[in-house]
Amino acid sequence: MQDRHWGMTPDKNRALMHTKRMMPEFVCDAVNLEGLNFTIPEIQTLLDGITVGGHKVSDQQVVLNQADAWRYIFSLVESDTFKVDMLTVNEIHKIAAKEDALTWGKFRDGIVTIAGTPYTPPRAEQLPEQFDLMLSTALGYSDVYDRAIHYFLAMARNQFYHDVNKRTGRFVMNGFLLQSGFPGINVQAKRKLEFNTLMLDFYETANPVPMNQFIRSCLDTRIIEDMKIHPES
Repeated sequence: MQDRHWGMTPDKNRALMHTKRMMPEFVCDAVNLEGLNFTIPEIQTLLDGITVGGHKVSDQQVVLNQADAWRYIFSLVESDTFKVDMLTVNEIHKIAAKEDALTWGKFRDGIVTIAGTPYTPPRAEQLPEQFDLMLSTALGYSDVYDRAIHYFLAMARNQFYHDVNKRTGRFVMNGFLLQSGFPGINVQAKRKLEFNTLMLDFYETANPVPMNQFIRSCLDTRIIEDMKIHPES
C-alpha cells in the first residue's frame, strides 16, 4: 500500500527504527491516556526490569503489558508475519490486557457500555460478523493510513473485548503500518482532552473524518520528512 497524503516511501527497517526508539513514549502516553500517571524516566526504569515507587503493582503491570505487546508486534513485523486477523488481534489483546481486563485474548461474552455516550456497542453474538465487516471494509481504503486508522476506530467502536479496546486498536493500527513499511502513530497524552472528545463524537456519529484528521496530526513531522528523504533502496 501507499501513503497518498504525505508521499512517504515504504521502508520497513526505517519505520521499525523510529518506532522502536519511541517505544517508551508510546507506552508512557498510552498509560497516561488511561489515567495512569507515569513519567518517561519511570517507564524507562520499568522497561529495564526495575520497579518504581509510588505506583500500584497493577498499574505497573499495565505498563509492562504495553511493552510486551510492542515486542510481540515487532517480532511479527520483523518475521514478516503480522496480519490483521482474529488470531493475531486476540493474541495482541491477550498480552496487552493481561490481568487488566475481565478476560483477555478472546471476544467479550456480555454487553459493555461506554461512559459519556448513549451509543451501545454490538451484542456479543454480533462480534465475529462485525470483525469480518471491519476487514472487508478496510479493503476499500487505498491509503495505508486511512486503512490503519479504520482498524483502530472500528475496534474502538465495536468494543470487541471487555476492556483494553482502544489500546489494542492502536496496536493493530501501528502493527499494520509497520508491516506495510510506514511509521507508527503515537497519540500524545497531552492531547487527551481532544482525543476523548473526538472519540465520544465518533461513537455517536460513526463519522471517521475528524478522528482520522486528529490521529494523522499526531504523527511526528520529523519522521515524515525522514521517510521522504530516505526512500527504501
